Amino acid sequence: MSNESTQANSLLPANIAALAAYSSAKSEKLSGTTWLNANESPYAKTIQLSVEDLNRYPDPQPQLVIDRYAAYAELESENVLMTRGADEGIELLVRTYCESAKDSIALFLPTYGMYKVTADTHNVAINALTQAQLLNGSVDEIVDAVGSSKLVFICNPNNPTGSLTPLDKVTAIATALADKALVIVDEAYIEFCPEQSATKLINQFSNVVVLRTLSKAFALAGLRTGFTLAQAATLAPIRKVIAPYPVSGVVASIAAQAIAPDAITSMRRQVIILNALKAKLVQWLSESPAVLKILTGEGNFVTLKLADKNYFKIALEQGLVMRAFTLYGESDWLRISIGSEQELKQVKIWLDGLALPTASAISAQQEVS
Repeated sequence: MSNESTQANSLLPANIAALAAYSSAKSEKLSGTTWLNANESPYAKTIQLSVEDLNRYPDPQPQLVIDRYAAYAELESENVLMTRGADEGIELLVRTYCESAKDSIALFLPTYGMYKVTADTHNVAINALTQAQLLNGSVDEIVDAVGSSKLVFICNPNNPTGSLTPLDKVTAIATALADKALVIVDEAYIEFCPEQSATKLINQFSNVVVLRTLSKAFALAGLRTGFTLAQAATLAPIRKVIAPYPVSGVVASIAAQAIAPDAITSMRRQVIILNALKAKLVQWLSESPAVLKILTGEGNFVTLKLADKNYFKIALEQGLVMRAFTLYGESDWLRISIGSEQELKQVKIWLDGLALPTASAISAQQEVS
C-alpha cells in the first residue's frame, strides 16, 4: 500500500474502514448474452426528451412528477418525496431519524442488503431479526424483538425470498410501535401484487413510511428514481436533510412520462404478462431434478435452491447470467429475474440440459480436457 493510501485510510472513521460494501448484481462484472440477474424489466421504453434548459437548476421536487405519482399512489402531493432511487430514501431515513452510535434499526434477514450498509455507514447498530420471526411470530413477539430500534424495515415483497407480510400484520405492527419507531415498508416490487400495498395506511399512521421505485415494473432501472411516501409531518425533517437539487431536469422529464396515465396502463399490462411468465418458469423449475426448493413468493423473480452449485457455472458458460446467493448459510441458491419469453426459453434450455449428464461429471470432463 502506498504512503498516500495509508495516510488517507488513517483519516477514515472506524465504521467506514470496516464497512462491507453492498455487492449489486452489476458490480459482479459477469459476462453473458441473457441477463436475468438484477430484477430488471425486459421492456425498453421510448422517451421524448428535450435538453434545452440544462443551463438552469431543476425544480428540487418536480411538481408534475409529484402530482402524478401522488395520484397513482392515491395520496396527496404533500405525501410524496422524489429521490434518487429508493436507496436514497433509505439513506435519508437513517440519516434523519437515527442518532449515530446510539440508535439501531431492525431488519428481518435475509433481506435487501442496503439497509445494513446504510446503517453501518452512519454508525447505526443493526438489530438482526429473521423473516421467520416476521412471518410466523405474533405481533407481540415481533415488537418485543424490535425493542428500542428507531426504524423497522419490512421489505414487502421481500428480496430475495419473495415472501409477503400480510397487510393486516403490517398494520398491527405499526399500531404497536406508534410513537416508538417508524415502520418502513419497502415496496420495490409492489406492482406485482398491488392489493398488498401499505400506502393505504399512510393517512392513518404517522409512523408508516413506504418506499417505491421506478426501477422494476416501470422498467426504468437506469433512471435511478424512487419515492418516499409518508405523512407530511414525517417527511418534513427529511426535506431539511435531502440535497438541494436531488432530481435532474432530464430525470424529471422521463419520470413524468413514465407515470402518465396511459403509461401506467401499459405498465399494468406488462405486469400481467410477467406474472404469467413467472408461473410458467415456476412450473419448469418444479419439474426439474436440478432444483431442490423454490421460493416463489411475489415480485418479478424466483429464488431457488440448486441440487448442485456447479449448475450456476454451466449457465454462465451458456451466456445465461442469473444471481447466485448464499442464503441460510448455503451457497447453492439462485435468483432468476423474470425476463422476456425468449430470455426465459434460455433458462428452459439450461434446465433441460441439466437433466442429462450431472454437473459434476461435466465439470470433471472440462477439467480433464
